[in-house]
Order: sequence, then C-alpha cells, then structure tokens
Amino acid sequence: MIMGYSNSSLVAYTLLSPNHSGLRTERIDRISPHCVVGQCTAEGLGDWFHKSSTKASSNYGIDKNGRIGLYVEEKNRSWCTSSNANDQRAVTIECASDKAEPYVMHQVVYERLVDLCEDICRRNGKKKLLWFGDKNKSLNYQPKADEMLITVHRWFANKSCPGDWLYARLGDLAAKVTSRLGSGNVEVIPSGMQAGEFQGLTEEQVLAKVGPLFTADQKKSGILASVSMAQFILESGYGKSELALGANNCFGMKKSLSGNTWSGSVWDGVSIYKKKTQEQKADGSYVTVTAEFRKYPNVDDSIADHSAYLLGAKNGEKFRYDGLKGCSDYKKAVQIIKDGGYATSLTYVEKLYSIIEKWKLTQYDVTAETSDVIKYYRVRKNWGDVASQLGAYSVFDNAKAMADKHPGYKIYDWNGKQMYPEVMLETAGGMSNVDCPFTVKVSVPDLNIRKGAGTDTAKTGKFTGVGVFTIVEVKNGKDAAKGWGKLKSGAGWINLDFGKRE
Repeated sequence: MIMGYSNSSLVAYTLLSPNHSGLRTERIDRISPHCVVGQCTAEGLGDWFHKSSTKASSNYGIDKNGRIGLYVEEKNRSWCTSSNANDQRAVTIECASDKAEPYVMHQVVYERLVDLCEDICRRNGKKKLLWFGDKNKSLNYQPKADEMLITVHRWFANKSCPGDWLYARLGDLAAKVTSRLGSGNVEVIPSGMQAGEFQGLTEEQVLAKVGPLFTADQKKSGILASVSMAQFILESGYGKSELALGANNCFGMKKSLSGNTWSGSVWDGVSIYKKKTQEQKADGSYVTVTAEFRKYPNVDDSIADHSAYLLGAKNGEKFRYDGLKGCSDYKKAVQIIKDGGYATSLTYVEKLYSIIEKWKLTQYDVTAETSDVIKYYRVRKNWGDVASQLGAYSVFDNAKAMADKHPGYKIYDWNGKQMYPEVMLETAGGMSNVDCPFTVKVSVPDLNIRKGAGTDTAKTGKFTGVGVFTIVEVKNGKDAAKGWGKLKSGAGWINLDFGKRE
C-alpha cells in the first residue's frame, strides 16, 4: 500500500526521535492529543524523546509557549498511546501541561492545538474532526474518507491522559476545527467532563473525579462546594451541562430528583436552553413556566458561572443572597439561597440537605478561617491528595476508626494539620511541625526573613515588622533555640526566638 505523507509547516523546532516503528501500516484517520505532565519547551521535550531509553515519542509536541516541535514524521508510527492499532492510524500530539490533575494547559497551547489539528486534517484530506466522547463508539467507528476521529490515551491504558482539563475541551476542539475546514455541524457530545466518563464507576469514584474541580473553584468563589454540587445534581435540567449529564448518569438517575428530564427540551441558538418546568407556589400548587438556562461548555465553567451568579445577584442595590459569601455552614447557605427566591419548591431545602448528606458532599468544602467553620477531620493518604479521601468526620474517633481500617491513611484537621498517626518532629525549643499551623507575635520591627532555616542561609532583604504571623513549618537551624518557622505567605523563614506563641 503506497500512501503519501507530509509534515506540518507550523513546526518551529525539529529533533527526530529514534523511538518509532517505521512506516505506518494504516492511513491516518485519527488524532490523539496528550498531556506532557510538565510545562516543557519544544527543545526539552525533543531531548527527552531523543533518548532511546525513554522508549516513547510523539509525532508532534506543543510547548508551554505554543511552539510546535516535530519528533516523529507523520509517515512513521510513534510510540505514544500504549496501542499499536491506534498509533498506526493516529497523529499523536504531546501538549505542555501542569504536573497534576486536571493537567491545565496554557491558553496559547490549546489555541495552537486547534491550529495544528486543522493543518493535519487539511493535509490528509479531511473535512471533519469528530469527537464522540465514548470509547466503545469511537473505537468501533470507521471514519469516512473525509473524516478524522479524536482518540485519547486513557482508553488504552490506566492513565488520566490527556487530563480532565483538555478532555473537557475536546468537543470544542472538534467543533472549532470542523468549522475552520468549512464543514457543517458535526456530531459531538458537548465539551466538558462527559457522561461516558462516569459509566461503570462507583459513586465514590465519580466524586473523586468531579470533587477536585469543585474544590478548586470554591477557593475562588467562597460558595460551599457541597451546596453547588447538590444544586447541579438536584436540578440537572440546567441545560445540557456535563455536570448535569454526569449527575444523572453516575448517581443512577433516569431524571433529576426534582423531576426534570430531557424530553421536550429544545435549543435556541447555541447558548440558551429553554425548557418547561413546574414551579411550586406557597399554597402547594404548581404552575408551569418556561425557563432559560445557559449551556455550559464544561464543568469548570458551569461551576464558576453558577458561583459568580450566586455571589453577585442583586435585587436593586442589595445582594439577593446576602450572607452567602464566606458562609461555611451548608444548611445556612441552602436556606439563604432558598430565602433569596432561588427556588419555589417547598421541599427544596430538605432535598438539598438529603443529597449533601447522602453523598457526603461536605468533603469537598473549602472553608474560610472563621469562627463558624465546620470542623471536619478528613481521612486521606496525604493532605494534598483530595481524590484519596475516604470521608470527612466531625467526630475524631469516627475518623480514627476509618483510618485504622485502611493502612497508610492519615487524619487531617480542617487546617490540614496531621492529627493521626501523631507526628513527632520536636525542635530544640519545643515547637514542632505537629503544632503547625500556629501564630507567633513579633514585637521587633526589623526581624530578618531568610531564605532558609538558619543564620547560615541568605537574607531575603525583607523584614516582618511588628505583627502576628502564621507559621506553617518548623525546622532546627543555626542560632535559634526555638527553631525556625516558615511564614505562611511564602516570604521565607524567621527566627522563632523573637516570636511569642499566640
């Protein structure tokens, strides 16, 4: 079989890797984008693939600045997706990303990915780029002569690649490229975390996927994650948002708990979803109204949009949900939302409570440091590993019982301090990491901040001034009897001999 191949003219750097299988045995009809798991340069990625010991490669790479590298010519099969069958048919593209899930990419990387996919499609005679968001449908589909299909690494190996950030945008990628190629509408599942992603998973596994997305947004919005998540599960008629689709799918619902279904719903343009819904009046009767909802492109946007709405909605000059910002009690937050006129159902509050408590959604709350913080003990492998969390408990003994059943798990309090097993890291002066975080009062105006723990480390050139400071880590070091404390601000380390424990 004789096939003609070319390489992209968008390439800014070339270093061909020895890691490939030679000429393809199949025609190109797939594109497989990946996440590098690092904000790399085109040269750095090329050097990595150039090592025979790496035993991996890709046809192209897009670095953190949007520069495109060529590492395996399109005529050759790269070693990229853990599948010979896929790599024989796919042009593989590694994209610079953060090192942790959801593996966020710089916007310039995503924009360049759109450009490169368009170029690949044009040179290979394709007029459509397809994204089905479903492994079985995709792998059993035979693209037509003018079609290109998106496939992903996670379908062939136990990996997250291309990461939830890019996976959430593959529908958008397909639509943008197809539009540029001049074709009409193409069948894609709306971008975002797809319903197909949840099939066959337990509720705990689903929450591990969507929870970190909520948690990250709550740090910005101040809205309780548990309340936001429960609202989307309850009111999954909120457009064809991926979270709503996922909620129906992963929680085993044929329709939302509020009774909303997809039937009879129609799209009006591309951004507004109109549907008829039943609103309950104060006397208990119902009235049918037509409501308009936003179409969310992905889970992240739906959370951000919803949170921004709740925090910013006004009636005249007054905030509609006054008191919600900074609220750390999910029951109080739900009542504020209900009282603000968000929902007219007489059972709305009770239903949200039920969902939050049934699925233990408070484990995703990010609470502010206020006097009314709900103090939960969280059982995790480590504080930063949110996905490993087994539960959040208001009673320490209950958390301990769970941790004891799972070797390797620890208990952290609401500030992230490890409570069990006890950490014994005492410094010479009696202060320890097990006490962190704690505050110290500094009464001298010119206390040096250093880059490390000890007078043998460099000064930063800055001083604390007089005030109270939070210490997040303690170490022994030169010329400090009480040890050295790391400032929460990240500015550096201070001598705890000059601070009084608050």
